[in-house]
Amino acid sequence: MPAAQETAAAQSTPSPADKRVVLFLGTSLTAGYGLADPDLAYPGLIEKRIEEAGLPYTVVNAGVSGETSAGALRRLDWLLKQKLDVLVLETGANDALRGQPPEATRSNIDAILRRAEAQSPPPRLVILGMKAPPNMGSTYLRGFDPIYPELARKHGAVLVPFLLEGVAGIPALNQADGIHPTPEGQRKMAELVWRALEPLLAAGPSSARSAAPPAGRPSS
Repeated sequence: MPAAQETAAAQSTPSPADKRVVLFLGTSLTAGYGLADPDLAYPGLIEKRIEEAGLPYTVVNAGVSGETSAGALRRLDWLLKQKLDVLVLETGANDALRGQPPEATRSNIDAILRRAEAQSPPPRLVILGMKAPPNMGSTYLRGFDPIYPELARKHGAVLVPFLLEGVAGIPALNQADGIHPTPEGQRKMAELVWRALEPLLAAGPSSARSAAPPAGRPSS
């Protein structure tokens, strides 16, 4: 590459100090459980998309396998010690797998979003929705599934209605446990999340949190 082009490229690439933080707070789905490399999980794939797009953001993967929404809430104050521009929240799946009351999950997620909003300036919010397993029964599903769209409306967050859309229940896209996605499943998750996140990042930090449309159809 000629020296002039190298200089132009260097000037167009944000330095680490100039980059804003996108924090992914989540469970094993975010941590990349069972993958050979954690960077194969959807946050790492999205970080590559950000780099390719030349956007001034860096990704922090704060996924913890087996964590419930209560655990995410307990970790939040420590995570908020760093300044965040975007908080991407994926939690609640383990609550449902353990049959925890949906009211408790709702309360924990609501508290996470309220604490984030209390930051100055507050990060923009993205909620990655989950659905309860069908074997939990219709009463449980009616209490759990609406948590995500309702809290997204309440807090003005961008909503991905179901993170595992097109992945859940498909053996070829999941590991032997039938729960955790394969690398290909993670790529599909990354595509889904990127459709919601990219407009938010491209709009810059001054945009309203509701500027980006939801990815896919709202949950019913």
